[in-house]
Amino acid sequence: MAIQDRKALRVRRHLRIRKKIEGTAARPRFCVSITTNNIYCQFIDDVAGRTLASVSTLDAQFKAENGKPNMEGAALLGKMAADRAKAVNIEAVAFDRSGFKFHGRMKAIADAARENGLKF
Repeated sequence: MAIQDRKALRVRRHLRIRKKIEGTAARPRFCVSITTNNIYCQFIDDVAGRTLASVSTLDAQFKAENGKPNMEGAALLGKMAADRAKAVNIEAVAFDRSGFKFHGRMKAIADAARENGLKF
């Protein structure tokens, strides 16, 4: 058996998670993806196949608050994601961690979104 790299293993975890999680208009999927330089958050309706709201570290609002893609920036991004979700009448979500471990920046995003009113 060939040794698989970390990215391939993460993709396998992501596909396993996606079998169980589906976003609807009433309860969209809150998909969080973390790269080395940026963090991306989307609220996705899988039934209609559209993104309802999104936020990332590339947004002007995030940069205006001097955010960086570290723990503090992840918490800020979680707060911004919850605010954008409220703007489009999203209250409950299905959290999709995209195969990443639930610790560090991923946990900071989830905790900040919960504190600002999102229900997981």
